Amino acid sequence: MRQSLIIGNWKMNGNLAENEKLLNIISVSPILYEDIDVVVCPPSIYITHVRQQLAASKIKYGAQNVSAYKNGAYTGEISTTMLADLGCSYVLLGHSERRSLNHESDGQIADKFAAAVQANLTAVLCVGETLAQRQADETFLVIAQQIQKVVEQVGIQAFKQAVIAYEPIWAIGTGETASPEQAQEVHQQIRQQLAKYDENIARSIQIIYGGSVNENNAKALFLQADIDGALVGGASLKGEHFITICQASINH
Repeated sequence: MRQSLIIGNWKMNGNLAENEKLLNIISVSPILYEDIDVVVCPPSIYITHVRQQLAASKIKYGAQNVSAYKNGAYTGEISTTMLADLGCSYVLLGHSERRSLNHESDGQIADKFAAAVQANLTAVLCVGETLAQRQADETFLVIAQQIQKVVEQVGIQAFKQAVIAYEPIWAIGTGETASPEQAQEVHQQIRQQLAKYDENIARSIQIIYGGSVNENNAKALFLQADIDGALVGGASLKGEHFITICQASINH
């Protein structure tokens, strides 16, 4: 049985005082996190502070992005080895905001995926479609292409060390969310695509949903057979709401 995974993506939010207050709330009950994987991804400038505050917690932490390069003249970039050096376990790759605002291509994301796996980080590959693509009935095609590019670059075995996050772009930060049935359909399709390469990986990989997940809709999403957790945006900044989402994922 796949273990549930909840990742809090703080995006470009927080400061030292707010982060400390939030972490004090969500790390107060270690029993809550015995049966699920919980991760927070703060802005990179706060990773060291988060590391210190979570030292006695079972909550893991990661980064929101990373460079494909190990080192060199790449001003403003952060490498996978740097993240590993700070004790990061996870890194988000290909988030729709990176794809749209920073124009990251499938190929660039595949390169970052390869670098993350090489550094023994768990790569969280974000995939999803725009509203126009969904309306054109291109959802499965778009997502299949996003995954296929990574498979071509690193091979299917690299997905043993990865998570896939389905995030319909039209549902991110809008308050809209895919229905549990819509999300399940896509998650099932992703698992079937991976099974064409390796059935064991398809069965074991955690596929989580991201798209305005909150304390009210989480339970219904987690009841779906192929939804193994959530990539949580805004609700991850509210301690009580994030805990409620985590609780909803236990024994899903």
